[in-house]
Amino acid sequence: MEPTIYLNFKGNCREAMTLYAETLGGTVLGVFTNADAPSPEDRMPGGDHLVMNMSIRLGSATVMASDAPEEWYSKPQGFSVSITPTSMDEFDRIYAILSKDAERVMMAPAETFWADRFAMFVDRFGTPWMLIIEGSKRVG
Repeated sequence: MEPTIYLNFKGNCREAMTLYAETLGGTVLGVFTNADAPSPEDRMPGGDHLVMNMSIRLGSATVMASDAPEEWYSKPQGFSVSITPTSMDEFDRIYAILSKDAERVMMAPAETFWADRFAMFVDRFGTPWMLIIEGSKRVG
């Protein structure tokens, strides 16, 4: 059994998830919108454009997401999506794209006592991220 990350967005699910797939070398597996529902009773509040379910494949992981109607949405907290780029150049590329217009940068890219490079931020879609390259500081 493997956990699946499931993210909620405020009407920009397709934009966010497409950016994540493109930036992280993933593939969009599927997108279902309110308009795809067989009847009005099967739709969530908010309009035909809202994404009911979208999934992307990142390596061996699946990330799923949907738009949440205003009355269902709550800001993500208490977790971060953690990514381990394969090189410093890849780290810098991913950070530049995902942190563009970030809601908040808690830690800009820097060396720490536990990692050769680490960054922590909330992107413009509200998703909290951590990027890490342990490198020479890898434990175990």
